[in-house]
Amino acid sequence: MEFLLITDLVIWCLCCAAAELNCSTSNSSEVNVELPTTNVAIPIPENADVPIPENADVPISQSQFQRIDLDSLDYDPGTRKQIWEYHVNQRDEIRRAYIKKGPHQPPLETFKKSGKQNRSFQASWYRNNSKWLEYSPTTDAAYCLPCFVFHNPNVVVGQNAFIVGGFRNWKKVGGKDCSFQVHIGKDPNSAHRVAEQMCKDLMNQSQHLQRVVDHFTTEQIANNRLQLKATIFIVRYLAFQAIAFRGRDESFSSLNRGNFHESLGIVTFWNEKVAEIIEKAPKNATYTSPRIQKEILHVFSTKVKKAIREEIGDAKFCIMVDEARDESMKEQMAVVFRYVDAEGFVKERFFGLIHVVDTAALTLKKGIYSLLSQYCLDIQNIRGQGYDGASNMRGMWNGLQALILNDCPYAYYIHCFAHRLQLALVKASKQVVPISHFFLTLLFLIKIVSASCKRNEQLKVANANEIARLIDLEELEAGSGLNQIGTLQRPGETRWSSHFRSVSSLLRMFSSTVEVLQNIIDGAIDGENRAEGESAYEDAMELLRLSSALEPREALKSFRISDLCLLVKNFYPQDFTDYDKQVLEKELYHFEHNVLQDPEFKKLKSLSELSQWLVRTGNSEHYKLVYRMVILVLTLPVSTATTERAFSAMKLVKTELRNKMEDDFLNDSLMLYIEKDIASTFSLDSIELDPMVPFRLCETVRDES
Repeated sequence: MEFLLITDLVIWCLCCAAAELNCSTSNSSEVNVELPTTNVAIPIPENADVPIPENADVPISQSQFQRIDLDSLDYDPGTRKQIWEYHVNQRDEIRRAYIKKGPHQPPLETFKKSGKQNRSFQASWYRNNSKWLEYSPTTDAAYCLPCFVFHNPNVVVGQNAFIVGGFRNWKKVGGKDCSFQVHIGKDPNSAHRVAEQMCKDLMNQSQHLQRVVDHFTTEQIANNRLQLKATIFIVRYLAFQAIAFRGRDESFSSLNRGNFHESLGIVTFWNEKVAEIIEKAPKNATYTSPRIQKEILHVFSTKVKKAIREEIGDAKFCIMVDEARDESMKEQMAVVFRYVDAEGFVKERFFGLIHVVDTAALTLKKGIYSLLSQYCLDIQNIRGQGYDGASNMRGMWNGLQALILNDCPYAYYIHCFAHRLQLALVKASKQVVPISHFFLTLLFLIKIVSASCKRNEQLKVANANEIARLIDLEELEAGSGLNQIGTLQRPGETRWSSHFRSVSSLLRMFSSTVEVLQNIIDGAIDGENRAEGESAYEDAMELLRLSSALEPREALKSFRISDLCLLVKNFYPQDFTDYDKQVLEKELYHFEHNVLQDPEFKKLKSLSELSQWLVRTGNSEHYKLVYRMVILVLTLPVSTATTERAFSAMKLVKTELRNKMEDDFLNDSLMLYIEKDIASTFSLDSIELDPMVPFRLCETVRDES
């Protein structure tokens, strides 16, 4: 579609009224014409003035703006210049001249004969097609004046014969399939009828766009906004619930048009005003197409990222990264920022997915740096890296942490403590023969019982019978949500708490499991060799040891001023000037004798609580250097749980039935689902009037389908 962008932000809210007045142009093909310094798109039909790009396959004669003598215009349709060959600022004037002159219909006594049957143009054809039919004696061909006046060379249509080359197949004139009638078309929105209407509008000054806009009523504006808010509300609701937007068949005759349209149906059922507005809205301006849905979702996502970026400000931050494959087997990298906000609260915010072609450290680094650059986040402000223990992440020379550490020497890498604890427990358990034997037996039992659907079904039936028996004996409490039938869970070496859940599931279903085992034919199944987990300890341990001096409970035991000074000297020299380092010891001394003696301080249990308390009491201003140390230490990552939760959310959003989701759509959906606490603060009005919204004020029927 062709769009003319204008600077008046209010005009885009008047979409439906504009579409109603120009509904006859709704099915015309359009392309985007974007002018800088503009915000809103107004639909201009296909035959309107559009500057032809320099690389167009048509000659362009608009480089010079020369005054045109309208009296000397060539009116022969076979030899005249095309409208688009004139300067864009002269075209309307030239169009009016041609329209005012009328179709070129020379009253010749005889017309040139051609073809085997010596057929020729007939003067009687003028009478039945007096408003548009033209004839050129030069080319012996028929033309259409309205289509010529608003011809767009960038749009290829089937009726170009009446515009450029001319029509001369006289034997097809008349009869059932008359070419003249085919050109006119039966559809009210045919290209010819649209061009005729545009000719009328051009000659009628009251129909000019600005005049139409000036006559929009307050009621029309309110109705248009209400219609748009309904779409925004549903998009937000579906994104918050990780629900699919589209359905397999969204036609009006479908029994299930998909979640978006079915949700819109619920809104219109309970709100007669919205139902009336949508029913009366032009079919080309309903704001319900998938493209519009994605644009609204993208606006939400962009505003969430903007809010996170503003919350970070110039503060130091940590990056936490993990990668996983989505449902369509694409490698996705989740990026999370950890920082301390202005009120002293530690925040871990999901900042999006990045599709990477591989998991090489250099590839991941390029993706991270691109994201940081896009949102003007300084690499030198990174004060921590949190990854799992994979070699591409933790490699000392070529791992991701090493590559980033080369660019920012204070971006200290912390191997996720949850991963390390899990690997350490797995490895330690294998050193104790009875424990190792127990988990091998547990895994063996689970494999046997879960080997087939039949055995799973037997387990569920046995479990249900056992629950019923225990309830009859009053050994189990009955109630809603209690005593649900479950399954045995497998332990995973890299899955946190999986061993505990596995043991718990066996204890809960022990009797049922024994019953199923008794029904299974004995078979030998060898246990698989389990890969030994690794547990790595870095130079980072010294950083954590020194940082522990700031912990409230540790500080009450012994406030290690020397360790804190060493922390600044060895790990954060860039964040403290030489003068800061000189006065730091004195500030720590006053902090020990004043702040640590406060009764409220003694109630604090963590470094995070200390940060919030310092801001709340104003001590963050009195002890700026201490507070700066607290923030830097809090920026260090503890675990990559937030990135793991992002992948859990990804599995909910991009399912097997939605495995063709585009990366941008997936990213925007996850931003709203994961950071819904930020997205929920945005009002519908803030989305509707957001200048980033590239809303098209006229949707084509193609987009709707």
